[in-house]
Amino acid sequence: MEGPIRPSGWAFLLSASCFHDSLVMKRWSLLLVLSMFLVALFTGPSHVGAQPLPEQPHVLVPTTTTATHNEHGEHGRDGWEGSAEGKAYSEFNHHLAGFFDTLLGLAELGNALQYPLPFWTRLVLPAALGTMGVYLFIWSDHDAWPIGTLSFVESFFGGNREIVEHKFYGLLALLMAFVEAFRRTGRLHHPAWAAPLVFSILIAGLLLFVHSHGDHPGTAKIEFHHAVLGTVSMAAALSKGMASWFPGASPRTVKRWEVAWAASVILFGLLLLAYSE
Repeated sequence: MEGPIRPSGWAFLLSASCFHDSLVMKRWSLLLVLSMFLVALFTGPSHVGAQPLPEQPHVLVPTTTTATHNEHGEHGRDGWEGSAEGKAYSEFNHHLAGFFDTLLGLAELGNALQYPLPFWTRLVLPAALGTMGVYLFIWSDHDAWPIGTLSFVESFFGGNREIVEHKFYGLLALLMAFVEAFRRTGRLHHPAWAAPLVFSILIAGLLLFVHSHGDHPGTAKIEFHHAVLGTVSMAAALSKGMASWFPGASPRTVKRWEVAWAASVILFGLLLLAYSE
């Protein structure tokens, strides 16, 4: 079945009556507050709340070569961060995410330009986000649960911000995938259901400004690249929010915001494909 990819209900315009469903809006307000709390939790200093250890007497102990995992892949401990294997692993993950981002961005661009695309292209975004979410949650870190030597508790509560942020990115992608799948198959109609996509992208973009790769020799380059990604991510969130919630906007204005949204997603994907450590 082929036809216009932009059926009624794909993008929403808000009117005053849209806010009468107070229960739905309260739920998303609670979700936003919880998400911002998680952002503050992940971006704060990892030592906050830690109690100082009592001073121990100096005891001579034999040196060993046992690697520790208190800091994820810290250069100089297990030698992963900054090593050839570590760089290859990280670059592959970024490039894979870039491929899916570019793919879904092209599908969104086709929708924004109202090309007569097949019906299934509506589901490219949730399918791509779902795939990335599962991959990030499982394979984002080589030494973390469930594929590495760290247990579930050590991975999520061991004080390593990088691992927790990667897992959080995976959960955000899965949340967006599920909600968008229901929206694009006509099961969710209220304009408030656009919030998970917009706010998740915004939160993920903000986290990119402080995302750390540990004691990496290319830290400056990585942080600059992540800052650019964060800027593009916030532009994407703004564009999608304006396309979904611009009161009284004309179809032409909505179309322009949808094109800006798709272009931002494509640019984000291309930047990930160009990622290098």
